[in-house]
Amino acid sequence: MKKLIFALLLAVTTLNASAVELKSEGRDAAYVEAIVKRSQKIVDKLDLKDKAQAEAVLHIIANRYFELNDIYEARDARKAEFKAWNLPAEYQQLADDFVRYECDSKLYRSHFAFPATLGIYLTPEQVTAVIDGMTYGVVKVTYDSHLDMIPSLTDEEKAQIEAWLIEAREFAVDAENSNKKHGAFGKYKGRINNYLSKRGYDLKAEREAWYKRIEERKAKAEKKSKKERK
Repeated sequence: MKKLIFALLLAVTTLNASAVELKSEGRDAAYVEAIVKRSQKIVDKLDLKDKAQAEAVLHIIANRYFELNDIYEARDARKAEFKAWNLPAEYQQLADDFVRYECDSKLYRSHFAFPATLGIYLTPEQVTAVIDGMTYGVVKVTYDSHLDMIPSLTDEEKAQIEAWLIEAREFAVDAENSNKKHGAFGKYKGRINNYLSKRGYDLKAEREAWYKRIEERKAKAEKKSKKERK
């Protein structure tokens, strides 16, 4: 029944999908092209059959990139404005705090509006796939690598690692560039390492053993490939 309702809602919304316009007016053409290409790669992975639906999702994703850029440009402009005032140190700190709070307020609204808008055209799983695409798939890559590195992880430990990575993704999707996105994950990776160390894991030894297993797999794969070519 739920699937039927969603299908009906999707059919209605896709009729109006073209109403989602690309907010490219006044932006550098090369920048717009780069953002659209980046967004298109994410949409392609969704394998949407309806062209209007795919176009709407493409525009929503691209517009989110534009919105983030606008938010951070406004922040930088504010910083430059206050800096030009040559305020005393204590007042400069207040100005910096104001700029940060102002930026965070805009990000907060944008953060929740984005998945809600995507949800008009996509399933919850597809919305997550979009956010994963915008954060380079770090959640899955990092989670899988931890499981591969430490095969003895308990279900509780696996759940905690996954929960922290998902939390990190919430910050990463709002970050202003790739370095900041990876930095958001970096903080949580450090938290995960501390957590595992406290639970008795020797991460250095686990990592060395893991690298050794990876090399053994590569050697085995190469040997198999050579044998198949003969």
